[in-house]
Amino acid sequence: MGSAAAYLTPDELSISPDSEVSFCSFPVSIRYDTADASSDMSSDGNTTAQIMLFGSVPVKNVNVNFTQRKTVTLGGEPFGIRLYTDGLVVAQTSDVPTPQGNKNPANEAGICSGDIVTSVDGTQLRTNEQLMDIVEKSGGGSISISALHNGEKYNTVITPAWDIQLKSYRVGLWVRDSCAGIGTITFTDKENSTFAGLGHGISDSESGSIMPLAQGDIVTANIASVDKSVGGYPGSLCGFFSDNHPIGTITANDECGIYGELSGSVFSDGKDIPVAFRQEVVRGNAQICTTISGSTPEFYDIEIEDISYNNVNITKNMVIKITDEELLEKTGGIVQGMSGSPIIQNGRLVGAVTHVFINDPSHGYAIFAENMTEFNNTFVQKKTN
Repeated sequence: MGSAAAYLTPDELSISPDSEVSFCSFPVSIRYDTADASSDMSSDGNTTAQIMLFGSVPVKNVNVNFTQRKTVTLGGEPFGIRLYTDGLVVAQTSDVPTPQGNKNPANEAGICSGDIVTSVDGTQLRTNEQLMDIVEKSGGGSISISALHNGEKYNTVITPAWDIQLKSYRVGLWVRDSCAGIGTITFTDKENSTFAGLGHGISDSESGSIMPLAQGDIVTANIASVDKSVGGYPGSLCGFFSDNHPIGTITANDECGIYGELSGSVFSDGKDIPVAFRQEVVRGNAQICTTISGSTPEFYDIEIEDISYNNVNITKNMVIKITDEELLEKTGGIVQGMSGSPIIQNGRLVGAVTHVFINDPSHGYAIFAENMTEFNNTFVQKKTN
């Protein structure tokens, strides 16, 4: 049991004066390394401690952060996303039919799916059209490319090939410079006029790489209909941007969601709700707040079936099951567009929906709300420094 408890408990804890320490059904407690540490919870700080099983068996050492519990404004509303990339994301490479047979200039230059092309011949790239224009004007001469592979910069040279079908020079690169879609707001923070949504980053659908952010904004959205999920097919919320006027600016597209600054008092009608620390999330009944028609969110019953307190995969901390008969009837379970829908348990915001199980859409993954508020706090601190 000790090894299981070590695996199922986090390596770091946040504790406030009103919080309790419990993990699943394990009878664990905290033993602080200094005698007066537990009395310091009224002020922010950190210390080290041991997680104890049955009050006497040491399980593991943990870092403990004493902090005040965060309160945010509950989301659940749909919102439109418009994101423009910093560089061009390589979705895939392809052969070019030439007089000498098929060639793949991109592969020959060492460019891979998921790489980010940042400049060509010293020109910073923002659009697909820029790349196409430079390639066409090259006349088949070699061009210099700067790119990123897994975050590491590299330089290469690519030689465009003459496409006998399109009658133009091509390099065999399929790239993306922007994306747009609909997601769900998880929470807003009135204190600093920020928002958080999705619970996962916006990635290129082909390569799976998180799209590097150059700029982006969010707009209001309405859900018109639902394409239901069935086993083997993830459905989606079908909606539209209800107003093209931006209501916020995207400042981060991160592994655990998108974040940014709000303009005005949009999304201010939600109720304020305290954020749960990860160790306060338990298996059992909960609710999600999401919108499947119009722009007004509703509450639906779910069950939290499994919890991973360690951030092995930061967006898959919980396995959830939709149990609400109305939601199952209307959507088939979790659908695309629900990402970011907040999860409430015991009067606290505990997480957000992130993924659907394709073969069983009544199930999906969720991220801890604490992970999202921690990132948002980091973003706010960087902004003020």
